[in-house]
Amino acid sequence: MRITVAGAGNVGLVTAVCFAEAGHQVTCVDTQKEKIEMLEKGQSPFFEPGLEPLLEKNLANGRLHFSTNPKDAYRGAEIIFIAVGTPEKKDGAVDLSYIYIASYHIAENIENDVIVCTKSTVPVGTNEIIKQIFQNRKPRHLRVDVVSNPEFLREGSAIMDFYLGDRIVIGADNPEAASIMEQLYLPFKIPIVVTDIKSAEMIKYASNAFLATKISFINEIANLCEKVGANIEEVSYGMGLDKRIGPNHLQPGIGYGGSCFSKDTIALVQLAGNVQHPFELLESVIKVNQHQHSLLVRKARDILGSLKGKKAAVLGLAFKPETDDIREAVSLTIIKELLEEGSLVTAYDPIAIPNAHKLIGNSIEYTTNIREALKGADFAFIATEWDQIKHLPFDAYMTYMKEPIIFDGRNCYSLKDIQRYPITYVSIGRPTISTVKPAQRL
Repeated sequence: MRITVAGAGNVGLVTAVCFAEAGHQVTCVDTQKEKIEMLEKGQSPFFEPGLEPLLEKNLANGRLHFSTNPKDAYRGAEIIFIAVGTPEKKDGAVDLSYIYIASYHIAENIENDVIVCTKSTVPVGTNEIIKQIFQNRKPRHLRVDVVSNPEFLREGSAIMDFYLGDRIVIGADNPEAASIMEQLYLPFKIPIVVTDIKSAEMIKYASNAFLATKISFINEIANLCEKVGANIEEVSYGMGLDKRIGPNHLQPGIGYGGSCFSKDTIALVQLAGNVQHPFELLESVIKVNQHQHSLLVRKARDILGSLKGKKAAVLGLAFKPETDDIREAVSLTIIKELLEEGSLVTAYDPIAIPNAHKLIGNSIEYTTNIREALKGADFAFIATEWDQIKHLPFDAYMTYMKEPIIFDGRNCYSLKDIQRYPITYVSIGRPTISTVKPAQRL
């Protein structure tokens, strides 16, 4: 089929490349000229495992094209995916301006009947507004069917999720349009859910909100475990064996980050408020998560006292492994609070430093060498569970740090393994292993 994808961000580019790899003729359109020029050279503007080789392959075989020209991009398209950004406004509402602009461009440039699929995450009712835009602006003799097709791609495993996801959700009012979308996805052999448009919109928000709730819940249990002497690893394992609960998203830590969970939970609370429905549960989830972001710094103060003048190694900047995305990353909160405490910060990350530098600037030092980050450090914070951190020999902490004191926000290490070394190790929801005597604490 002839497919056009509006937006060359994390969702749009993966969608375009993966449909091209599946054998379709795909054009990806974006307003940023520099980004399109990069893509035409086979270079991805962000890191996603496996994406760049597929990008190069499908450029070479002629199935994938890029453009900044809406007229060229939408001419002849049978299915158009809207995958532009939906950033958060200051009041928590979703900024839909890019969605509407893309809809205007589509309506004004199509020359044939088309299905327009909203893949961006949008509040319930957004597709009704998109329909109105097309009714008012498209050529009268053309038919446009609007379909909600929310994405469920995880950064770091987006390509696998595209081809091997849990479900495809298609929200449509026209059975014919729904059928065409089903045929598009059938080769992937993923369960397909066909529903009305508003339900499809809600599925996306409800899914992310529920996962965020599980994370905040297990973090609260972890904090309680520390106070009563239980071990969260054993607790979460025992919970996860219950098929009604399951083991996923029961790993304690310093809270969720990234653009999806944070933005979508706040947006759902905002949406509920708009219809006079106080979403108290989700408000608590957000509050718990925000409190959890500061947990490591509070633990450091409890053990070390003043952090002023101390050198801190922050290990991991990206909000999760296998991505260079630092949007809503917990590391940003940690670094901000350490700087306010008067600490000197050196941050390690294998790929996210350029993006972090844009936000943090030169107020900290950066390195892609984990041992360089640890050199001379008074304590280390683990903010992202990169494999490079998880597989780092414990001897490295002992060799390079002034004193090996680790505050692990992702429970990267086994207590059984680390207690063999003279290391102070503070994790989440588990007993602290301490070599710092009370007299040594500042």
